[in-house]
Amino acid sequence: MPYREHPYRAVPYLLNSRPGAAGSVDLHHSPLAFVHRGGDPARENTMAAFEAAVAMGYRYLEIDVRTSSDGVLVVFHDETLERITDGTGPLSEKTWQQLAGLRLRASGEPLLRFEELLTRWEDVHLNVDLKDGASVDEFARLVEAHGAHDRVLAASFNDARRHRVRRALSRRVATSGGWVVTALIVLLGPLGLMQRLGRRSTEIDCVQVPISQGRIRVVTPGFVRRCHRAGLQVHVWVVDEPEEMRRLLDMGVDGLMTDDAAALAQFMAERDGAVWPQR
Repeated sequence: MPYREHPYRAVPYLLNSRPGAAGSVDLHHSPLAFVHRGGDPARENTMAAFEAAVAMGYRYLEIDVRTSSDGVLVVFHDETLERITDGTGPLSEKTWQQLAGLRLRASGEPLLRFEELLTRWEDVHLNVDLKDGASVDEFARLVEAHGAHDRVLAASFNDARRHRVRRALSRRVATSGGWVVTALIVLLGPLGLMQRLGRRSTEIDCVQVPISQGRIRVVTPGFVRRCHRAGLQVHVWVVDEPEEMRRLLDMGVDGLMTDDAAALAQFMAERDGAVWPQR
């Protein structure tokens, strides 16, 4: 069933799930475009990358967060600092003051606090991958403090973190399924056993998956149909080639995440049925 015919759940974060969202273009039944870590590997998870993406027309930013030793939520993917910064060791062992002095080796950009990004724009949506258990309480506190419930999606491979987020918040935020739910859809779906997911599928709003996991092809027409029947959107990462973008959207996928912000922006601008910029 193509996404244009699919009755989405009415989730404010997923603006294409309901018509006439206040303050935005009507994205109803249009595909969503996300920049993965900012869509610029040289400036991964930095304010400069996110500002450039928003200027291109993006309103969905996929990010990762980890917690410093003094409880600050930092926009950062890796457990340790070496791959992209001039620092060393686990991020969790550094204070924010120490982390603020580091720079990305490729671009010289500083690290970014989650609260800075959350408050930078009022109309930008953050797809937040909670990378450590300590991030849950601070994430919930900041969402509550800034009334950002409709602008964030809580994502984690660890389903327990998603449950903790829900319990910590005064009202619901959008969530995506972890590995357990996704694996069950992949494995049970072809056997006609989707009903065995029970409440697992009703507690989430989408699945965010790679095209393949090892030798297993995850995103297939059957997988997309099964997710849609369960009321779930399908967002796919990481997609950088226009031909792959086209193939996936033709299959009925609801959102694409990319490391190449310029390529996906151009594709969306030329795609029939897409809304671009996402304003």
